[in-house]
Amino acid sequence: MDFKTWKHPALLLTSVGISNLGAWVYFIALNLIVLDRTNSAFAVSVLYMLVPIAALLTSFWSGSLIDRVDKRNMMVLLDVSRAVLIAILPFIDSLFVLYALVFLINMGSSLFESASLIYMTKLVSNNNRQRFNALKNFIQSCGFILGPTIAGLLFLVGSPAFAIYMNAGALALSALILFSLPDLEKRTTFAETERLSLRMIADDWKETLRFTHKHRYITLVYGLFCVMTIFMSGLDSLEASFATRVLAFSESTYGFLVSIAGVGIIAGSIINATCTKWLSLRFLIGFGAVTTPVGYLLFATSNSFFVAAVGFFLLTFALSFANTGFLSFYQNNVPVSIMGRFSGVLNVAESVFVIGLTLSIGMLAEVFSIRSTYIVFSLGFLLIGLITLPIVLKRTKRTLYTLTVEEESKVS
Repeated sequence: MDFKTWKHPALLLTSVGISNLGAWVYFIALNLIVLDRTNSAFAVSVLYMLVPIAALLTSFWSGSLIDRVDKRNMMVLLDVSRAVLIAILPFIDSLFVLYALVFLINMGSSLFESASLIYMTKLVSNNNRQRFNALKNFIQSCGFILGPTIAGLLFLVGSPAFAIYMNAGALALSALILFSLPDLEKRTTFAETERLSLRMIADDWKETLRFTHKHRYITLVYGLFCVMTIFMSGLDSLEASFATRVLAFSESTYGFLVSIAGVGIIAGSIINATCTKWLSLRFLIGFGAVTTPVGYLLFATSNSFFVAAVGFFLLTFALSFANTGFLSFYQNNVPVSIMGRFSGVLNVAESVFVIGLTLSIGMLAEVFSIRSTYIVFSLGFLLIGLITLPIVLKRTKRTLYTLTVEEESKVS
């Protein structure tokens, strides 16, 4: 790797890694604090429901703001704001106020994710995006494994409140690193930004819908990834119940199973990062779209720990390919000028369907059985993957997987 080329991307990855690790520590600690105060499993489950609700309500208008402001400065401000709000949480006695602050933190996280995606697209050249996305996937999956471990160690030397303060410090450090990165826009400040209005948001939605109508293939491919995400969210909501109630695994065995899933996504991310010359975007998307649901289906039909472990490893291993492929395709083909609005519009639909499918799967599991519900929806997921394959391999669209939107416009 060329040091000059990768200096700033490496700093961005470091910031992402620190923030991701801190998020795991914070959420686990927050769960324990709420459980200790209320002794209610429902009170803890509310924390999980706040995540998609905040994402849904933010997605309606976030793109209109993000596309009009300096992304780096916005990310720094969001990191600092979240650090302050998180540091306040242990002092809050009212459960309602605590939920309100967590809701604001989740909104900030949703905004940060959208802004960071656009900043990454501008910072990292087309030739390095596939490797960068694979490394980002690797770092986030390391957080998935190391986060709970670090949280446990912090609980040994301190308390959940101490772990929350550590996360606030991690976000502050992340903000410092982001501030050292180049300002790629140097134009619009928050004060200079046109004030958000319903008319502006409506006009932005119309512009985005015109883009989706004009570029139907790009919208279709990214939409299929959203459908994958919807199915995974729904199936994941039954995962713990299936493992403990159907397969009769203990909590420690289930925890080991989750660790195997983490190893799978790390292995896939390493292969993606080191073999970018040999792995085309079409292969990444096609392999990930078909093999991920195969892993879910293996888990759904398993009767032993070994088969369940193979299924878990396979689904996360393949998912790393899908994530890298779809994200690189998205960055190459959606202009950065409307990227925030484009993802915001699709995220609204995705969030609605995630909530709807998750509720449907939960109710069907109660009416029928967990295993039969899991198998049926895994088969549905596999059908989506099989539909994706010929669409991605369409010969007339192969330039969309090799050229950026700017290069494509020059060719045409």
